[in-house]
Formats: sequence, C-alpha cells, structure tokens
Amino acid sequence: MERGYRLLEHATDAVVEAEGKSMREAFAAAADAAVDLTLDRDSVAEGGHVEIRAEGEDLSYLLYSWLEEVIFALITRGFAIRRVEIDKEASSDLDAAAAADGSATTTTAAAAAAEPLVIRAKAYGEPLDLGRHGFKLEIKAPTFHEMIIKRSEAGASVRFLLDL
Repeated sequence: MERGYRLLEHATDAVVEAEGKSMREAFAAAADAAVDLTLDRDSVAEGGHVEIRAEGEDLSYLLYSWLEEVIFALITRGFAIRRVEIDKEASSDLDAAAAADGSATTTTAAAAAAEPLVIRAKAYGEPLDLGRHGFKLEIKAPTFHEMIIKRSEAGASVRFLLDL
C-alpha cells in the first residue's frame, strides 16, 4: 500500500481499502484514493488551498460526508488537489469515536447525536485543468454499500465503494 490505500476488484465501481496508524490517517488516505481515481495528482501544483469540512452522526456518516466533500471540491468546485491535510485540533477525535462505536449506551448515543463528528481540512492544489491534470474519471458519489470501518491497536482501516 504505497499511498495508504489499495483498489479492490469490482466490475463497475471502485472499492477502496485505506489504512493508517490512526483513523485520521485512514480518512486522509481515503481522500487520496478519491483524488487519484479522478486525476494525476503528481501533475498538480500547490498554488492555493480550499477548506473542506465534513460532519456525521457516526464514523460511517462522517466517512460518507468526507468523501462527498472531497469529490465536491474536485468536480463541482473544479479544484485539483495535490494533498489533503486534516486539522487535528479542529477535528473530532476519530480514534476515540471508533473505540466507543458499538459500546455506546442510550445516554451517550443521544449525546453523540447532539454533537456530530467533524473533520476540518485544507486541500492544497490549484484550479482544475482537465488536460494538464490528466482527468481520468468522474466519481458520482460515495456509497454506504460495503463500507467497513475498523480500529485496532495496530492502526485503522476504512473500506468503501465509490459509484463511478
């Protein structure tokens, strides 16, 4: 896994498995996969940045929202991304959320619903040039189908399907 993710076999869509030492690193690798599927990231200069903010009621919804916002920056805003940097201080503790997943009581689940998980990040790059940036394909949307989020002492991994 050279860039922190691998593409798994699928007939029509993209199934991605991303990992890192922490859940934050796994989410960053998921963003890298979406960017690399869309364009040639190595051809993008870091001439500016855009802010990306995603939130979700749990890690699954957060991952979905995160991927949706990265794709929105690429396709709709027309911003070619070279790298994404998640702001650790302004984002939720994703590893703590992963550790609590499945063990929440009704009271803590209600409290979690009142305070969604959040990721704030900067995507560095430049305005999209379809020819120069080697535009490959358009991702329609992330999906919940085949989504798996795991955290262990060894690290974190996320698996998801992107509808192409």
